[in-house]
Amino acid sequence: MDLAFSDEDRAFQAEVRAWIAEAYDDDLKTQHGQSGNGYLDKAGQVRWQKKLASRGWAAPDWPVELGGAGFSPSQRYIFNMEMSLAGVPTSSPMGLKMVAPVIMAFGSDEQKAQHLPPILNSDIWWCQGYSEPGSGSDLASLQMKAERDGDDYVLNGSKIWTTHAQWADWMFCLVRTDASGKPQNGITFLLLRMDTPGIEIKPLPTLDGPMAGEQEINQVFFDNVRVPVANRIGEEGKGWTYAKYLLEFERGNAYAPGLMNALKKVRRIAAMELSDSGEALIDDPDFRRKLSQAQIKVEALNATELRIFAAMGSGQPVGPASSMLKLEGSETQQAITELTLEAVGTYSAPFIQDTWANLRGDNTPRPGPAYAAPAAPAYFNFRKASIYAGSNEIQHNIMAKLVLGL
Repeated sequence: MDLAFSDEDRAFQAEVRAWIAEAYDDDLKTQHGQSGNGYLDKAGQVRWQKKLASRGWAAPDWPVELGGAGFSPSQRYIFNMEMSLAGVPTSSPMGLKMVAPVIMAFGSDEQKAQHLPPILNSDIWWCQGYSEPGSGSDLASLQMKAERDGDDYVLNGSKIWTTHAQWADWMFCLVRTDASGKPQNGITFLLLRMDTPGIEIKPLPTLDGPMAGEQEINQVFFDNVRVPVANRIGEEGKGWTYAKYLLEFERGNAYAPGLMNALKKVRRIAAMELSDSGEALIDDPDFRRKLSQAQIKVEALNATELRIFAAMGSGQPVGPASSMLKLEGSETQQAITELTLEAVGTYSAPFIQDTWANLRGDNTPRPGPAYAAPAAPAYFNFRKASIYAGSNEIQHNIMAKLVLGL
């Protein structure tokens, strides 16, 4: 595999850098710098996403005919790398990277026309209705009922850990339409409006705060919620197939570029903080060893991602290799947030409910440097990284069965 960039690639790299320098303005940088979970609030995310859409770069992985950027594999890598190294905001993946590929592959022409353009332009916001109380890693055990009544399904039950449900206009949802046979065979994939009567959203507080604008997860209750049959993706009872297809995109993200940027931040903090000996923490042998171990993991992950995404560029699906990326990527994310916490030291201890209040003119003094405030919230938030999208134990099982043939 030749990793050298061509002259055309280097010109594209310069183009991306120049665009980021102009589009990623000081207001977005300041707000994002105080995020404990990598997201802006909805208004900030929409503003950033619309900037990408106006440049034609909102959906690098979409087909060109549907609004995709038309990048070559090397351009896609360069784009993701430059975005991550610049530390730009993470856009919500629910629409662009998760439900959109399912609609493209299995949706009707009417569903594609209705949903894909506003997803591309961030005019509608999506959330994911998969997990339920008692049905997380064992997703096939989900029990939320959807009973057919004429041209509608009637939904009763609840979904949990629903990220940004409070902002969402639509949900893509797995429901139980048949309980008589194998659990996987009775699941159906629905699209539903979040303002439908009978839906109630309740926030779930988390250890990371949350800070203002960052309320992240919720439980969503359904009481006789009517959803048109026309909102079903594909066939009734085939939702498990569509869900597995979606999970390849949820798990098969590029982790390495973002982790490189995170390591760069750790190094910068360690150069300013002192070790117990009074020297710069970056010069402490034990801390440097931990940094080097993390760097080795990131470089190995980067090489693996390049290999897999190059194969995807030739038309091969990511398949079960997405489990390997998710497993290594999430564990390394956790390790780096732990290093950040160690580097910040005691300044990470004060609980700050709203670090953004200082950005809006609050005169309450905040202890420690600005980079310290998100360290603990980020550490606690990323404890869930080895659970969501399938726990790491599940990823091990998938790789053992589908990659190693055990």
